[in-house]
Amino acid sequence: MAMTMPTAPDPIDHGTPAAPAARQLLIDLAVMIVIGLVLALIGPFGTFAAPFAVRLVYWLGLSLGGYLCYRPIAGFVARLGPRLDLPDPPLWIAGCLIGTVPMTAIVWIVSQYPGPWRAPTLNGALVTYGSVLVIGAAVMALFYFINRGRMERATQGAGAPIAPADAPEMTVPEAAPARPRFLDRLPPRLGADLVALEMEDHYVRAHTRMGSDLILMRMRDAVAELDGVAGAQVHRSWWVARDAIERVTREGRAVRLHLAGGIEAPVSRAQAPVLEAAGWW
Repeated sequence: MAMTMPTAPDPIDHGTPAAPAARQLLIDLAVMIVIGLVLALIGPFGTFAAPFAVRLVYWLGLSLGGYLCYRPIAGFVARLGPRLDLPDPPLWIAGCLIGTVPMTAIVWIVSQYPGPWRAPTLNGALVTYGSVLVIGAAVMALFYFINRGRMERATQGAGAPIAPADAPEMTVPEAAPARPRFLDRLPPRLGADLVALEMEDHYVRAHTRMGSDLILMRMRDAVAELDGVAGAQVHRSWWVARDAIERVTREGRAVRLHLAGGIEAPVSRAQAPVLEAAGWW
């Protein structure tokens, strides 16, 4: 269905939240240092026989090495799931299995120091992989719950302000229609003319006709705060305002919505017939 093209909006600003990202990195590194310290204290996998100073250097080094192996894969998995409309658990398990491969190589190299250097046997490599996988899975699970808790706190932290106890009693006129709560989360520079919401890792990127910004919350919580705004969640990682659609394209069974500002949103196969029946195209 052809649609009328509106006046071209201003370019979208795709800025990133530098301060939250830096804070998350510091928290992640602090957690890995604590994990390394705990492992140095308990000395698992036969390392307790070594002096504590040696264990400390060994486990701190492996903890930071593990962060370099697992964290990029975890971020990739968190973005891949919503974009492909896939469930999280299998992707996280696959990511952990993949990240354990380079981590196993690091452990083997460190364990060979200072030599002599010997190639590992298949049985030895599998045993080392299994040992690394146990710790790697625990670390990835820990980060998953840390990130999940941070999202829930961010979602719950924007409650209505509490009036001062000594505020005088006032007669309140009949209330106007409630403004969708999500719009109050947007920075003033973006206005309130919402185009779409896009899931990015643990954030939701809010696109308006004046720009975009990232907000730390889950997509389902953001959609729940959009009562009164004409739109729909067209994909696991996309919500679209209906009046922002400029045209619709199809490539086989794939449907894409072209929105104001040059944004393109995919439509999931489950949602496509529902939206078509509702007259979206």
